[in-house]
Amino acid sequence: MDKTSALELSFQMGETLLKNGAEISRVQETMERVARAYEIDTFDVYVLTNAIFATGIERGVEHAARLKHVPSTTIHFGRIMAVNQLSREIAQGRHTVAEAFGILEGVGDMPYSALPLAVLACAVGSACFSYLFGGSWRDASIAFVCGIALEFYLYGAGRRGLSKFLTNLSASALVTFCGAVFFLIGLGENMDKIIIGSIIRLVPGVALTTSIRDFFNGDYLSGAIRMLDAVLVGGCIAVGVGVVVRLLSLMTGGALL
Repeated sequence: MDKTSALELSFQMGETLLKNGAEISRVQETMERVARAYEIDTFDVYVLTNAIFATGIERGVEHAARLKHVPSTTIHFGRIMAVNQLSREIAQGRHTVAEAFGILEGVGDMPYSALPLAVLACAVGSACFSYLFGGSWRDASIAFVCGIALEFYLYGAGRRGLSKFLTNLSASALVTFCGAVFFLIGLGENMDKIIIGSIIRLVPGVALTTSIRDFFNGDYLSGAIRMLDAVLVGGCIAVGVGVVVRLLSLMTGGALL
């Protein structure tokens, strides 16, 4: 990687944004802003949901079309905000290319939330949503426990590289089974409220919102891809929940229905 190339810097910033869940228009705008700030002669970029195409002429040297596949990872808004701030500072002329590369490397090293904090957030969020949707404090307490189990499971699945769809299907089945066990022994009052709170962590809300923003910005292909991704994830969650509820209902004579 040439750390004196503004084109390379623009590309790396776009890749960081795309990898961490930014919408397409933001990625493209940031890359173009950096190219203008460093007075790149010619710059053209085309961004998709998981790929970047870029060409340009820098210091009289033409750089042929570059394509890079950018796999999706867990969304990290902190990194997106940091890259946005860096692009603004570059536009103000506050950094050389080398300095900007140094800052960008620090952005890429920003950690995700620690596991204990993530577990606590998932558990509290599950309990709160269960209560907000009409569950009792007992339902919320069960959703709290299911949230703890869910976050630990997601952490383990991520470390093993389990596919997104299989992860969501199995995770939704796990929390449904966990909630059903508590419900069947008489600790819960509303099975549906327990399930709603427990699976809220899996709902692809950011992907759905980003796809709609892509549609409004005219990025129809990327919007359709993200919309399809959100629908498939939602389908996996529904299948995981439905299969467990159906099987347990058959085994218990309809106690869950």
